[in-house]
Amino acid sequence: MKNKSPFKVINCGLAGSLLLLILSLASCTQKKTSETGQGADTSGSTMSNDSSMAGKLDELKPKGPKPAWAPSILPAMQVVLKKLASYGYQDKPIYELPAKEARLSPTPTMAVMAVMKDHNIMMPAPKVDTAGQQIPVGEGQSIHARIYTPKIGQAPFPVIVYYHGGGWVIADIDTYNASAQALAEQVGAVVVSVGYRLAPEHKFPTQQNDAFAAYQWVLNNAQTIKGDPKRVAVAGESAGGNLAANVSIMARDKKIALPRHQLLVYPIADNDVNSASYTRYASAKPLDKPMMEYFFKQTLSTDAQRSDPRIALVKANLQSLPGTTLIAAELDPLQTEGKLLADKLQAAGVTVTYKRYDGVTHEFFGMSTVPSEAKQAQTLAADELKKALK
Repeated sequence: MKNKSPFKVINCGLAGSLLLLILSLASCTQKKTSETGQGADTSGSTMSNDSSMAGKLDELKPKGPKPAWAPSILPAMQVVLKKLASYGYQDKPIYELPAKEARLSPTPTMAVMAVMKDHNIMMPAPKVDTAGQQIPVGEGQSIHARIYTPKIGQAPFPVIVYYHGGGWVIADIDTYNASAQALAEQVGAVVVSVGYRLAPEHKFPTQQNDAFAAYQWVLNNAQTIKGDPKRVAVAGESAGGNLAANVSIMARDKKIALPRHQLLVYPIADNDVNSASYTRYASAKPLDKPMMEYFFKQTLSTDAQRSDPRIALVKANLQSLPGTTLIAAELDPLQTEGKLLADKLQAAGVTVTYKRYDGVTHEFFGMSTVPSEAKQAQTLAADELKKALK
């Protein structure tokens, strides 16, 4: 049955959003508590939501001209990218490294942390406790997850199963801690951030299968983590957005409980590396066209698998999927396919809220928890999740 709710497209100019994005990726030590007897996690991040910092960030002035590929880039975003480049990012691009070395490359998180240190920006105490959890994925194997539990509020909480980005090859739950924590704090939900196995050690479709196994584990064990098994959503960024959508599709096809909502943040959704945004932002940072080609090569066993609907979501059967919030960045090779996926979901009868933020790049979502337009990306996501999980 088609959902009668309208397809909502929200256009948003991100003027000033960068100043919040700088705050957000920053990591700092936080106390951990073990909830399930699995032991506590020992690394993570928390972000500042202190609007008094906004003045400092608003004064950031990048040195040098804007990059040729990003004439509309916001000043604070440019400062972050210049800091990232200062680590030698451009001298040894990820796509020229073996996967194990690529995973050691500087990240936008590191760049934002450095910018924050430069401007003496302090962090408030986290509003969540975190604990580690091993999740079985079959054949005697398990993957690690980090569980974020609100410090205030009454259990059972709604649950969000979150999948990090990194092209299925790099990054981990530490790199994307900011996003998972922000969702837990702003939605008031238990967030299970899934450390699925990476390529090339584990080829496609290992990542999609791990993602679904984690979702099933949450449905079956929600009560043990103070969660409500009847109020579960999925969320993910980039490659993780792809995984979140795949989980919804697999749940539908296997006839188990669908997620109440799916949050897809600049998801990998197509195999067309000659799209309008791939062409326009082929040299973008922190994600460019050569990196995406590298991720496909590392993840897939054959070139033909690029057309698999689990990779190219725009080719999948999208009917009867949960309501979707899809967030996009202007300066991103994945911009075109994100909009195409939103359109195809809507055409399939799915309720969709789509919003593109201008002046920012791939990875911006986890970079902000201060009240400005970048913060609004998280606020929008949290609001849509809260409505679905009420």
